[in-house]
Amino acid sequence: MLELNDVVLKDEIILFWFRRDLRLDDNHGLFQALSQGKPVLGLFIFDDDILSKLENKSDARVEFIHHNLEEMQTQLLSIGSSLLVLQGNPLQIHRSLLDRFNIESVYANRDYEPYAIARDKQVFDLYESRGKNFKAFKDHVIFDKKEVVKDNGEPYTVFTPYMKKWKSHYELYPSHPFPSEKRLDHFVRVEKFPLPDLTDIGFVKRNISFSDKWINADLISHYHHSRDIPSIAGTSKLGIHLRFGTLSIRNLVEKAFHLNEKWLNELIWRDFYQMIIYHFPHSAKQSFKVAYDRIEWENNPSHFEKWCKGITGYPIVDAGMRELNATGFMHNRVRMITASFLTKHLLIDWRLGEQYFASKLLDYDLASNVGGWQWAASSGCDAAPYFRVFNPSLQQEKFDKEFKYIKKWVPEWNSDRYPKPIIDHKFARERVLERFNKALKK
Repeated sequence: MLELNDVVLKDEIILFWFRRDLRLDDNHGLFQALSQGKPVLGLFIFDDDILSKLENKSDARVEFIHHNLEEMQTQLLSIGSSLLVLQGNPLQIHRSLLDRFNIESVYANRDYEPYAIARDKQVFDLYESRGKNFKAFKDHVIFDKKEVVKDNGEPYTVFTPYMKKWKSHYELYPSHPFPSEKRLDHFVRVEKFPLPDLTDIGFVKRNISFSDKWINADLISHYHHSRDIPSIAGTSKLGIHLRFGTLSIRNLVEKAFHLNEKWLNELIWRDFYQMIIYHFPHSAKQSFKVAYDRIEWENNPSHFEKWCKGITGYPIVDAGMRELNATGFMHNRVRMITASFLTKHLLIDWRLGEQYFASKLLDYDLASNVGGWQWAASSGCDAAPYFRVFNPSLQQEKFDKEFKYIKKWVPEWNSDRYPKPIIDHKFARERVLERFNKALKK
């Protein structure tokens, strides 16, 4: 691992801290840093506080980050610069950097998750105590904080009015690119910093194949027709690129406006959930609707294990879970089906499902994952009503009528080797209605 003592910089610099914005093009905070007239040093920190929580040391998300750092490093080396990649506690690393280098300020893009906000507050306080600046910019979303709120200044908690206000704002204040790629010559000139291997940070390379970040205009144009059919390639699979910022949200929204309103609405949902987690950070761990924390969950360990493994006896549920376990991806429609099944058929706390998805999804994003799970459990903002209980058999009949998706992921389906349903749909529906109704009447 690189030691800071090995790094020699003489000039006053601006530090740009890459986080969930792993690209050199159309990067707002980077553009601002490169526009200040001082050499810019790019920094990425493998945060031990985050890495320590990853149980799987072959976690493909770490490999995805590393792969994109390698690509950025190659670009920077071609212009005589280099990316500084370190591992440890962010506050301690910034303290060491301030002690060693003449840093005028640090620039970054905002992150809206509770952990990130607390982390950034510590780093902000550190720089302020040294008479330095920590400047953060909007890059991960189109509108943030209080840019899209009710007329009285309160945040929206229902999507449709938020979406309408969002679109009206966009017509008045359309996003525009920040061409950071045109100012790369403002990066500091420095010898190559060695990029740590995955093994250096305690992880194993799987050589996994990640979805391409090519924007398929034809697919997006037909998105509203194909988005709910899990057996076909009807979704963009750009979630991982949005999660880690290898694609610009501004670019995607601009294309969505011209190609497909339904796809645009999905991008607006993303902004909506980021706004919710920012204004209501308790919803990351608690039900947005507090009354739903009174629900008495069954939390049957055997049922949870069978759900995780995809052996519930409900083929559309099992196919989704096996796709997730094998690829780190699950089709959007099937995410709703599997989440509804866990929370309403099996009466297992949505937090357990959210944590399992968090451990498996390549495109895992706290705000969207929590939002989706609480939608399915009826405990979130603008969620499905609690009496809406997906019938897995009817969902399969509607969205995988020819069993193409099921046959791909559950080859033993319709044979003696396939398990019987672990719970009866009619019984499960009656039980959840009674259980939720009892909790909400207290």
